Amino acid sequence: MAVDWLTVWLTLKLATTTTLVLLLLGTPLAWWLANSRAWWTELIGTLVALPLVLPPTVLGFYLLLMLGPDGPIGELTLALGIGTLPFTFAGLVVGSVIYSLPFVVQPIRNAFEAMGERPIEVAATLRASPLRRFFTVALPLARPGFLTGAVLGFAHTVGEFGVILMIGGNIPGQTRVISVAIYDHVESLEWSQAHWLSGGMLLFSFLVVYTMYLTERRLRRDRA
Repeated sequence: MAVDWLTVWLTLKLATTTTLVLLLLGTPLAWWLANSRAWWTELIGTLVALPLVLPPTVLGFYLLLMLGPDGPIGELTLALGIGTLPFTFAGLVVGSVIYSLPFVVQPIRNAFEAMGERPIEVAATLRASPLRRFFTVALPLARPGFLTGAVLGFAHTVGEFGVILMIGGNIPGQTRVISVAIYDHVESLEWSQAHWLSGGMLLFSFLVVYTMYLTERRLRRDRA
């Protein structure tokens, strides 16, 4: 079970790192999507949402090609002395960020759109700068969207399998996460280990969704 505990730690590390990156990248992207009037806004929105319907193995395959030594990104990372990203923890982060992007961007975008333009306009009449309007008005009002996005991004990364297996493989201590470990145990007929990890994932998923519902209800009550 020592390897499985290492697998659990690696999974939580990946999910935490991915969620933080997604919040940093997804927040300005969601703000732009919610406020842009350009004709190609929904084209970008469609690209962001594409992982919702795209089979994870397809996404993992193209990421493998792009990040590999003969791909455009792989050639760039090799030129910078970073090496190739597939079958590394950094590669898992890149794949997880792309695959979980819509689960974070969409709730935040919805929260910004639900807020409307009125609060920002009022702040502008009080001579607040655009940056101050964003941090002191938009972000607090969109807090439920950030909570939902963070929880969904974290939980989705924990449970991801296809992209992870395609781009990271099954290297103990480096790329072997819980979902891959469960598959490995089942394939090896190690039912006891598979039960422990699967049961833990089931309990974790229930607690995550339950906590999110309770927190959202409390935020709505506080706002009312």
